[in-house]
Amino acid sequence: MLQLLTVPIDNPANLNLILGQTHFIKSVDDIHEALVSAVPGIKFGLAFCEASGKRLVRRSGTDTDLIELACKNALAIGAGHSFIVFLAEGFFPVNVLKTIQAVPEVCRIFCATANPLEVVIGETGQGRGILGVVDGMPPLGIETDEDVQVRKDFLKQIGYKA
Repeated sequence: MLQLLTVPIDNPANLNLILGQTHFIKSVDDIHEALVSAVPGIKFGLAFCEASGKRLVRRSGTDTDLIELACKNALAIGAGHSFIVFLAEGFFPVNVLKTIQAVPEVCRIFCATANPLEVVIGETGQGRGILGVVDGMPPLGIETDEDVQVRKDFLKQIGYKA
């Protein structure tokens, strides 16, 4: 029997996070190494739900509070082989996403966001799996020409467009 659940992600500071699935305990070390190699001085917390053996939430990172936040959310999700990375303010998924995707054990990325997030879980007698995510809120309309200019100015301001 399949039960559908939603797990809201606790992210009180609206930090950027990356939620994904991987397949091996070595992922914790490899994702950690990928992040610190991609962005010098990066501050992050990483948690991984082990799917067999001791079935622990494995953890790593460069910031104690972010590691704790990642562990709390990974435990709430409780889906085998899932991982979650919280990035400190000022660090963005766009700078590390391809690096994480290139880690050989990483199977998929469900989302990279700072929006309110709910994880859609399927639970069976065996365990839990992530079916998808609800990332943010639905649109309220279509952008105007003024909205386009605001978007472009913002991207220039934060250094992503010239």
